[in-house]
Amino acid sequence: MDKIALTLLIIGGLNWGSIGIFGFDIVGWIFGGQLSAGSRIVFVIVGLAALWCIRLLFHDNEEDKHVQTVK
Repeated sequence: MDKIALTLLIIGGLNWGSIGIFGFDIVGWIFGGQLSAGSRIVFVIVGLAALWCIRLLFHDNEEDKHVQTVK
């Protein structure tokens, strides 16, 4: 689930970068405008992915603990 959320955030970040640099909304273009149902669904899913990833800031990764104890 973490990798899916991160992938969605990357897609959202690239879309925002496109808006900031070129003034072009890729998601809006694909789905027929920023206010179309498809675009709004994508925006909500990306927002939910961002909420999911907030927990990663406070989550201890078990793999990191294992690497530290092996060294």
